[in-house]
Amino acid sequence: MTYLVSLAFFAILASLATALYFMLRGGSAGPRQSRRMARALALRVGVSIFLFACILLSWKFGLIHPTGIPSGT
Repeated sequence: MTYLVSLAFFAILASLATALYFMLRGGSAGPRQSRRMARALALRVGVSIFLFACILLSWKFGLIHPTGIPSGT
């Protein structure tokens, strides 16, 4: 699970960096660069949703357990 989360965070950061590159480079390049930037940001959203779903399912099936301050007092 640790490897999946690490890989997903790396993919999210790489997608953000790609979108930033296309945004900074695409001043006069036109709609092609905008389409690439939008695709990179859509990929980031998709990977983020996939990561959230994996963490939620892992918790549901008991593969990971919440820790921290106990509630109640």
